[in-house]
Amino acid sequence: MAEIATLARPYAEAVFRLADDGGQLAAWSGTLARMAQVAAHPDMQACIGNPSLDPDQLYGLFASLSGELDAEAQSFLRVLIANDRLALLPEIDVMFEVLKNEREGVVDAQIATAFEFQGGQLASLIADLEKRFKRRINPQVTVDKSLIGGVRVVVGDEVIDGSVRAKLNAMQTGLLSS
Repeated sequence: MAEIATLARPYAEAVFRLADDGGQLAAWSGTLARMAQVAAHPDMQACIGNPSLDPDQLYGLFASLSGELDAEAQSFLRVLIANDRLALLPEIDVMFEVLKNEREGVVDAQIATAFEFQGGQLASLIADLEKRFKRRINPQVTVDKSLIGGVRVVVGDEVIDGSVRAKLNAMQTGLLSS
């Protein structure tokens, strides 16, 4: 995994600088997401590893599946193919999003909840998290019935576990150590 990140990082940083300098962070974010989705598909993975496809054939196939690409994205795609790095696109996309979020003062938050949020509950939780982290929050909400009740929030390497399951586990640990 570290090797993939090491290989992908220079490409992510280069495309981030290009997008940032051109004021195109949002556009590149969408383009990379589409390209990463194409690159991650098992059929495309087989094509990427197929030695019988020459670079022009691979480019044509990939570009046709990626939707409309501007000249810079086409050039980026050709560089990845020429350097045998096309399979790194999903990791490049993830790293680009981290850099973009840092630039925009946004942090991702994985929010697991036992039940769907009602009314303004999610907005209230996000407002509280933004106050705590002093950054805008990009929530990614999932429902996890195993929590029993409450929520579990992960922001970076910080975990805020207000779930019933966590409280029950803490009570169990306390009772067993007594």
